[in-house]
Amino acid sequence: MILIGDVLINHFLIFTSILFLIGICGIMINKKSIINILFSIEIMLLSVNLNFVAFSKMLQDITGQIFVIFILTIAAAEASIGLAILILFFRNKKNISIDETKELRG
Repeated sequence: MILIGDVLINHFLIFTSILFLIGICGIMINKKSIINILFSIEIMLLSVNLNFVAFSKMLQDITGQIFVIFILTIAAAEASIGLAILILFFRNKKNISIDETKELRG
């Protein structure tokens, strides 16, 4: 029985696994909306971050928390670039459907 504060590590692992599965289902089920796909990727990254923080706290090592800072920075850059591309695509095509992006392929 490994406690982190008052919560077992198993509870963190179950919660983050459920979050990760929600992210995967969000990508697989709704393939038409770019915004929902971006949100699903963010949910998956946040579940991985929670795992890093939980194990970092359990092992009394700050390395996992440093990784979380790097992952959050990369996730913020990914979201901002993705939304910028989405805005430019909407200005050109007046639609943000994934079916319309197939026309952009060379």
